[in-house]
Amino acid sequence: MYAVMISLPSDLCGVFKLELFLPEEYPMAAPKVRFLTKIYHPNIDKLGRICLDILKDKWSPALQIRTVLLSIQALLSAPNPDDPLSDNIAKHWKSNEVEAVETAKEWTRLYASGA
Repeated sequence: MYAVMISLPSDLCGVFKLELFLPEEYPMAAPKVRFLTKIYHPNIDKLGRICLDILKDKWSPALQIRTVLLSIQALLSAPNPDDPLSDNIAKHWKSNEVEAVETAKEWTRLYASGA
């Protein structure tokens, strides 16, 4: 089990704590990654689980942990409400993206500014 920190690639100044677990079958099986920092995102549920294809059916042993972390960082910048893990947040994102982004920024200020 590893503790990982990911910072936002933009001016939001958020730093998120993640838990990274490498299963015995790694690299043949994908690593398990979840957010420990609370986050408002349609592809991350309240338990911190992440909906990301390379952590599931698109995993390849050729992928590196660095690639996984960069993909998670990219997901933070480009949420996909059409493939949600959190239905309520995805609905909010689709009905009022501006407001949802503001909520995400507020949660980042509240929960990820001093990670």
